[in-house]
Amino acid sequence: MSAAPPATMRPATRRLALALWIFAMLACAAVISRTTFTADLSAFLPRLPSAEQQLLVNQLRDGLVSRLVLVGIEGGDADGRAAVSRAMAARLRGDPRFTAIQNGEPVNQDADRQYVFAHRYLLSPAVTPERFSERGLAQAMNESFELLASSAGLFTKSLLPRDPTGEVAAMLAQLDAGQRVPMHAGAWASRDGKRAVLLAQTAAAGSDTDAQAQAIGAVREAFAKAATAGQYQLAMTGPGVFSVNARDTIRHDVERLSTIGVAIIVTLLLLVYRSVPLLVLGLVPVLSGALAGIAAVSLGFGGSVHGLTLGFGTTLIGEAVDYSIYLFVQSAQYTRDGRRDERAWLGGFWPTVRLGVLTSVCGFASLLLSGFPGLAQLGLYSIAGLATAALVTRFVLPQLVPATLHLRDVAPLGRRLQWLAARAHRLHWLVLVLVVAAGTVLAMHRGTLWGRELQALSPVSASDQALDTRLREDLGAPDVRYLVVLSGPDQESVLQGAERVARELDPLVAQNFIGGYESPARYLPSAATQRERQASLPPPDVLAQRLSAAIATQPVRASLFAPFLAQAEAARTGALLRREDLRGTSMALAVDALLAQRDGRWSATLPLRAPAHTPQGTGAADGVDTSAVRAAVARAGVPDTLFVDLKGESDRLYTGYLREALLLSLAGLLAIIVLLAVALRSARRVVATVLPLAAAALVVLGGLAALGQPLTLLHLVGLLLLMAVGSNYALFFNGPAAGSQVAGASPHTLVSLLLANLTTVAAFGLLALSSLPLLKAFGLTVGPGAVLALWFSAILARPAAPDTAGSAT
Repeated sequence: MSAAPPATMRPATRRLALALWIFAMLACAAVISRTTFTADLSAFLPRLPSAEQQLLVNQLRDGLVSRLVLVGIEGGDADGRAAVSRAMAARLRGDPRFTAIQNGEPVNQDADRQYVFAHRYLLSPAVTPERFSERGLAQAMNESFELLASSAGLFTKSLLPRDPTGEVAAMLAQLDAGQRVPMHAGAWASRDGKRAVLLAQTAAAGSDTDAQAQAIGAVREAFAKAATAGQYQLAMTGPGVFSVNARDTIRHDVERLSTIGVAIIVTLLLLVYRSVPLLVLGLVPVLSGALAGIAAVSLGFGGSVHGLTLGFGTTLIGEAVDYSIYLFVQSAQYTRDGRRDERAWLGGFWPTVRLGVLTSVCGFASLLLSGFPGLAQLGLYSIAGLATAALVTRFVLPQLVPATLHLRDVAPLGRRLQWLAARAHRLHWLVLVLVVAAGTVLAMHRGTLWGRELQALSPVSASDQALDTRLREDLGAPDVRYLVVLSGPDQESVLQGAERVARELDPLVAQNFIGGYESPARYLPSAATQRERQASLPPPDVLAQRLSAAIATQPVRASLFAPFLAQAEAARTGALLRREDLRGTSMALAVDALLAQRDGRWSATLPLRAPAHTPQGTGAADGVDTSAVRAAVARAGVPDTLFVDLKGESDRLYTGYLREALLLSLAGLLAIIVLLAVALRSARRVVATVLPLAAAALVVLGGLAALGQPLTLLHLVGLLLLMAVGSNYALFFNGPAAGSQVAGASPHTLVSLLLANLTTVAAFGLLALSSLPLLKAFGLTVGPGAVLALWFSAILARPAAPDTAGSAT
């Protein structure tokens, strides 16, 4: 079957094509100039996220966990490390980029104690009517008298006339209920005594990577100024540190690997083209496709393009550059009077290239149906970019290349490749062996083939994760994996809800199902609770009468407690606590982190701590009995309340991503098969085209499984890209032009396939050397896969007739 060469475009049509291309590129540039490029996690939420999924993203974007920077100071001696810690903290406390710097120094201690003392009767959960009955007063005062003989005797004695019921001591004990950090020379130290530790809270949200980078720079600068004497080392971890390091690592890896890849591609193309103008013109479809892809995503997603989409799109250079290679190399065999014959290439090869582009579009079109905007963006970028690159190659590039501009004679190399291709079918057995071996490996690893945790894509190294774990243990910093989050129309409603949930969580702490929890209502009770506590305080005459009866058997005079009576009355009739009253205390920082307003709604967050020792037989995960917590939250009966395991939710979100991507990829594969059946109109040729691609994908997956590499979402997208790249190879051996010797197995065709394959490997294969799992997944999938797709396409192609085999000369 041979196609009749189409007529070349008329001059007016040529001018129209050029004008449309220029206009389209200018329009794309205008759209891109108004596009915002984000790393917002909303692109990885479903279009209709659940409340838990939305909460996950909110916490990662600007929740408490996202703002913490954990700092360790190592080297030198213990006294020196403590001195560096104090100097750093003093410098950073005046930096507006931080809302809190904690290193064990009692910076806010006086303000905290004054706040607790002045408002003890509104803060203490022990303030109930029973507490101030005659019996309750007697019991509370007996406990205070017993404390006089303990190590806390001096503290209790000074407070006894004003706080005989011990509300201050109870509140301070409650505030110190968390994990205590060891002290040395007035600063926190690690448990093993090998480092000083600090905890910084940034003012900027964790999603603001630039602001996080500035804050991290400020910490480094403070360390450099404080550690002038001695050999000290700075260690930092935390979500902000990880995001900044990941951004820098991605930028470094992409720049390094892309520079090497471009250098290899340019070298390969120059070796073949022997022409700088041809090299430059060959990039026109690539740049056009990139502009069109970005603009299409911007128009389709409200003017926003995610950074991952942009990063993925740059890798499409490996396929987009193939189209100009096919044009330049394959058309070089058609000359007339020293000029290339464009019509011959359009008739002999364009149908095959066009069908290859359509198969790529079918594969990526399935991603457009994804409920996750992130996947849909990848699909739209790929479709727009590849289609534009192909159309520019077909209608624009031939007009930009002078007809008299030629590349070197590649026929000798092509004839050698033709000789090899004619004998490649003898290696059928090798393909069979590799496929069977890969299938066996996949069957053996079927239970662990796919990574189900988002951690598999984490750019954070194992050493950094280990350091983060050590510093969190040293500081007792919250891992903030488990959260109870309430939302409501106003601050009062969420504080009341937090108090109801807290009453159900307290028994879990007593039973060691959880180690403890934080709550904004601990530092700022709801107005309703404050009024209840005011109502629990008797009038002065009643309180005085009950007090006299309570101390009747004690060796003290009632007049000693006159300050107590006056201050209790002041609390009973005074103003309620407001958020502004917390200003200047460390508790204000806790309330700001745990009580927030967003989009007209208020939310209260209660982070849970794991117990020191997990109860046996509870089925607890990481120390927290999630079933007990869920039951407690349900018993509280507070509307719009969620208990969320952030790690579990992120893993479930990723699993949903993966499951949907698998289904959509299968749908894309089915669409490709239908397209090939319609275009080729031959079941044998459809099988011959699909078989080498399927074999290459299977062998790649088997190799990854054999290496112990869990498959991730990025491997799956890499397989789609492998199908897009490999379909061009298979179609040139089995597609519309394969029936003719010239098109199917000509020396120039084989050289173009080899060159396109080498450029693809240069673009993608180098990514396998990246330290980042995201880039490495592409490299390990597309690099080897592209090589196998070309080899298998040649091996499984129908053997050429004896007179077309050529010779090795």
